[in-house]
Amino acid sequence: MEHIKRYHSRLVPFHHSTSIVVEGPVPPEQLRQLRMHPDLDAFRRPKEQFEALVEIAELPEGRIILSRHGDEIVGYVTFHYPDEMERWSQGQMQDLIELGAIEVADEYRTLGLGKQMIQLAFEDGQLENMITFTTEYYWHWDLEKSKLSVWDYRNMMEKLMKSVDMVWFATDDPEICSHPANCLMVRIGKHVPLASVEQFDRIRFQQRFMY
Repeated sequence: MEHIKRYHSRLVPFHHSTSIVVEGPVPPEQLRQLRMHPDLDAFRRPKEQFEALVEIAELPEGRIILSRHGDEIVGYVTFHYPDEMERWSQGQMQDLIELGAIEVADEYRTLGLGKQMIQLAFEDGQLENMITFTTEYYWHWDLEKSKLSVWDYRNMMEKLMKSVDMVWFATDDPEICSHPANCLMVRIGKHVPLASVEQFDRIRFQQRFMY
């Protein structure tokens, strides 16, 4: 399986005539020269999350898209194969990749960095040979700081994913079905074979009922 990684970058204006650099996929050797913003603690402590980002960047399929202010990481998006403990890893599909964590430090959340990072990840057709999916669980959402309701947050995430043509897909996965705000969103690349789409459909639906 060829993992096409083409580095891209763009600038997002910030105050005091400075800019945020949105870039990626960032190689591990470049990543190690940076530091994490202390507010990037949604999934684990910043130091541990930084180590996780480096590990993902080292994977053949791993992609880290960053937003950085100078040498400080202020946002990131991860792409990697699904965790082996999740149903999405069944069949060990080489062309199924998960858009995993998305996080932006508090003071930078009004700049649209999440959308900028996700769009950059799909630039230049580099994920057209992949099925990209993301699982949205309401318990991962920062409802307290955002002041949004569960449904408003869900709508915000759905709009974000739709900016790269990811759409809602049905599934009988128990975790996703455990709350109506949870959802599975998917983008099937233009060069994905039909056999892979059919295999993904079998992973999405596994419950069998006898009548």
